[in-house]
Amino acid sequence: MAKDGERVVGFVGYGTCRDDGLADYGEVFALYVLADYCGRRIGYALMNAALEKLPVSQKFAVWVLKGNERAIRFYERYGFRFDGAEQEIMLGTPNTVLRMIYEKG
Repeated sequence: MAKDGERVVGFVGYGTCRDDGLADYGEVFALYVLADYCGRRIGYALMNAALEKLPVSQKFAVWVLKGNERAIRFYERYGFRFDGAEQEIMLGTPNTVLRMIYEKG
């Protein structure tokens, strides 16, 4: 969690990857930073903390909403790359999410 004084301005959720075939991967389930705090490297700090604490190998997955260009650019700058997996999810309406993979090293 990232705070500005007592105010929570960002958070990251992570754990063991839930996807079939990626049992030796970690997964970032959620990463969020308030809009007023974007561009201050808070997302990078949260991502670094999550990847350091994941009790798995040096490989990680994240699912990102198709068309969320800001998030996609963030993950690409961090080193994640699309692996071709996608799925439909319901968020009130049908949405497509795309999987991105990162390998330390």
